[in-house]
Amino acid sequence: MRQFNKLASALLLVLGSGALVAPAAFAADGKCPMEQRQSKAVGESAGKKVQKAFELYSAGQTDQAIAMLLEINAKGGFDKAYVDRMLGTLYAERGKMDVAIKYIKQAVDADILGGTDHAQALRLYADLLISQEKYKEAIPVFYKWMEFACKTDDPKAYRAIAVAHMQLKQFDKAIEVADKGLTHAAEPDRNLYQVKLNAYYEKKQYKKAADVLETMVPLFPDPKLWVQLAQVYLLTEDYPRAVQTYDIAYRGGFIKGDGPSITRYAQLLSNQDSPYRAAKVFEKHMKEGLLEANAKNYEQLGGFYQRAKEMAEAAEYFGKAAEMTNDGKMYLRQGRLLSSIEKYSAAIPVLEKALSSGIPSPGEAQFELGIAHLQLKQYKAAYQRFKQAANDKKTERSAKSYISYTEEKARMHKVTL
Repeated sequence: MRQFNKLASALLLVLGSGALVAPAAFAADGKCPMEQRQSKAVGESAGKKVQKAFELYSAGQTDQAIAMLLEINAKGGFDKAYVDRMLGTLYAERGKMDVAIKYIKQAVDADILGGTDHAQALRLYADLLISQEKYKEAIPVFYKWMEFACKTDDPKAYRAIAVAHMQLKQFDKAIEVADKGLTHAAEPDRNLYQVKLNAYYEKKQYKKAADVLETMVPLFPDPKLWVQLAQVYLLTEDYPRAVQTYDIAYRGGFIKGDGPSITRYAQLLSNQDSPYRAAKVFEKHMKEGLLEANAKNYEQLGGFYQRAKEMAEAAEYFGKAAEMTNDGKMYLRQGRLLSSIEKYSAAIPVLEKALSSGIPSPGEAQFELGIAHLQLKQYKAAYQRFKQAANDKKTERSAKSYISYTEEKARMHKVTL
């Protein structure tokens, strides 16, 4: 709304002053249609009320100015078009866009106003249509304005047309128009690049979207572009570039405070053979409070450490996840890791928690308990656990082989089972 208020005010000042705006470019024959069309004077009767309306508007009495203009019984096409244009401008300022469009269209269709006035009416008409999401109607009006006002090199007009094509899901046309706008832009126009990016994204042409972002990143110092580029690399399954881009964004502080981006960065590091760095990054931001200390994140952090073969740290975080949810499978995972680093005494109570919390195949925990007790030379306890594991189809075969082994060990150490 504010944009149209400024535009309407500017147009009304032109109406009051009679100023002319020079065109920025000319037609191929060197003659600009806007310059060739001469202005006319409003008839005396209408002119008095037009002047009074302008004075009312200048005094901040816009509604009274509109009422004054509506009283005019214009004689002749020019006077009517002039009044229609002024009414359209005032209604636009008041936010009554449908009424504004009606009057501006009448002024444009009359095609009789002076060069500058007609050009400005065309542009306001196009902008109003865009504001009301009448994109299909707006596009040809923009082109008419460009031709009439000799503004075929105006990147802002191309931007508006490109956006209209985007809204109509005419993505190829949007790209074509955005490229034309960029050729005429005196300096890089981020909005035109953004149109191209969005169009390629909608077309699922992610490699071309990445090309656009690769151009944008050095042109526009916006940290979000680095994240967008990394995400597009993910869509193209170019994981090495994705992790490199996230790494630049992370080290540059571009994703500081962005929990989801830091999580994706850590996941990429882990998947790209840097699980230890992934763990350290993730752990740092969990301790800082950016990433929530919940079971899901503890499990993910434990997974990073496990891939990095840091089993003690992995076991610690799986244990925290298990405690928060009383998850038997997570206790089993923790217990196995403790056994893998020969912390059998610590593994036993954890594995017992796995059983008490409930797991799909209890024999798995029973078997791990048997191994732990066996390593601690607690043969009777080991034997009992293996016997229980043998009742589970998933562990039956392994457990039976260890039953025989445990019996032999007990016999050698003169332990009664």
